Amino acid sequence: MASTHHRAGTGDVWLPLAPDLIEGLPEGLRYLHWDAGPDYPGDPADCVFYVVPYMKDAAVCLRPLPLMRRVEAVQTLTAGVDAVLPGLPSMPPGARLCNARGLHDASTAELALTLTLASLRGIPEFVRGQDAEEWRAGFQPALADKSVLIVGYGSIGSAIEDRLTPFECARVSRIARTARETVRGPVHPLSALSALVPSADVVILATPLTEETRGLVGRDVLARMKDGALLVNVARGPIVDTAALLAEVMSGRLRAALDVTDPEPLPAGHPLWHAPGVLITPHVGGPSSAFLPRAKRLLRDQLTLFAAGDPLRNVVATAGEDACA
Repeated sequence: MASTHHRAGTGDVWLPLAPDLIEGLPEGLRYLHWDAGPDYPGDPADCVFYVVPYMKDAAVCLRPLPLMRRVEAVQTLTAGVDAVLPGLPSMPPGARLCNARGLHDASTAELALTLTLASLRGIPEFVRGQDAEEWRAGFQPALADKSVLIVGYGSIGSAIEDRLTPFECARVSRIARTARETVRGPVHPLSALSALVPSADVVILATPLTEETRGLVGRDVLARMKDGALLVNVARGPIVDTAALLAEVMSGRLRAALDVTDPEPLPAGHPLWHAPGVLITPHVGGPSSAFLPRAKRLLRDQLTLFAAGDPLRNVVATAGEDACA
């Protein structure tokens, strides 16, 4: 198996940010800038630490991986690694795939709250009224006194609850892959979704896309949501069955606020664009002013550990051992 202890000065680090933008990078490594451009910054065979370009075409980002015969760590700048997992078999045995847990907590949780409040309070209709110079006053639901269900209670899900706390929700329930106890209360397993959905006024999806969660919110789960409930998706589009969701929103029974869709990008002419009660943002949960300072801190910390030969954080898979932890 490939060594998990790096010897300083023996390889290249490919960064999607210019190295001089990141203060405090450890010495002894050669830092090269590559942000998915047509030309590689060096020989991929010399790369020992690869930071995957952010928000670039997955096929382009995976292209150098089979040539990186010495790579010991592949670091994403996303919390989800579904776009990179197909490259795991081409990585040398023992190479670690690390996600960006914590990097997008603030930004994504902020958007989840924004989508929830904007949808409940009718902001899209008010914006249309402003465009038409029409005073469209009316009575709107508040987030106060609502029951909220967070599906996916990792660091982002927890950050979402942080931001829900001052809004006087009647109840916040939590679901994750495995059950556990937290200081805020129980986290229920995925198997409890069908039982918990009927009592929720707002269902917020923040779970990673895995084979277990693909299509998780399908016709049956949507049918169990209460009349008038709001589905908020800041996770991944394929977690929701688009056709089943369309049927529910077109009938007016459910509403949805979606930062992610399936397909994505949502093509022109797709019925979701103009479905009643649907608010769509173009996958902007992560890219905000909060991204860069947190990305720099993550990369500096990980590379410091790497250069010292210490265990890396956020390892979600190891080549030759598993598909995803």
